[in-house]
Amino acid sequence: MTLSVSKSQAVDLRVQPIDEVLDRIEWSLQAHLVPGSLVRKRRSVGARTDRDSWVRIERRLFDKISDQGWNGTETAARLEGIAQPEWHGCVVWRDHDEPVMWRADETDLLPGEPVGDAILSEAPKLSDDWWLMLNASLDALAAQNTKRIATPDTETITQEFVTESVRSVFAGDFDTAIERWVPAHADLNWANLTAPAFSIFDWEDWGSAPLGLDSASLWASSLAVPALADRVRYERRADFESRDGKVMTLFACSKILGPYAHPEDPRLEPARRMAEQIMGDLQDR
Repeated sequence: MTLSVSKSQAVDLRVQPIDEVLDRIEWSLQAHLVPGSLVRKRRSVGARTDRDSWVRIERRLFDKISDQGWNGTETAARLEGIAQPEWHGCVVWRDHDEPVMWRADETDLLPGEPVGDAILSEAPKLSDDWWLMLNASLDALAAQNTKRIATPDTETITQEFVTESVRSVFAGDFDTAIERWVPAHADLNWANLTAPAFSIFDWEDWGSAPLGLDSASLWASSLAVPALADRVRYERRADFESRDGKVMTLFACSKILGPYAHPEDPRLEPARRMAEQIMGDLQDR
């Protein structure tokens, strides 16, 4: 059994064999992964250990690893004022057969269960204290400093990338220039948040990004539940009311309405309506 997947194939760790990868991680970390605890996603795999910790495993092609490195979870450990699992250590290695790197980070167990999938179809039960913790953590994150650049969906976010993404879907006389860049999680969705105890996890892509990226991303993952999307906009209204937040909302809408849009995606119509409103707001300025 090989450790790698041919780069000519679509990589999906939900179906690819990874037994040798798991064996290597157990040997390197000197911990056993608990049978039956494996959670497999498209780009990552997670499992509980016999010492009550969690290991997150990811595979990336060389060309998806930027010059800043590939240690988001490790570097996020120094961030202050953010509810996140404590980081303990990692193992990283190069695949012998493919231009691929593997990485496994060990952290504390999550204090609660993931709220849901990346895109929710029904409203979760979240307390007012939960929303207070979300706001406190996102505000604390945005107030810090970093030289890292965020890589949402493994793409380094730049002004050019934002403009290209928005202009590829929306036409109009509006400016996409970003005025303020702040630290962001860059993959904020309901699969990376826990409840009832609040925490944010999966920090691989964090770094400097346009103000409002995280808020817009969470809103976009809520659009199938209108009341939840409205709550996100209310809680993060300072972001959404800013000019950069409006551009990031268009950026989020461009992902929903772009060339890979699914015709049955319930988020399509609310994304279209919001995009039209935002373009009107930006044109009036």
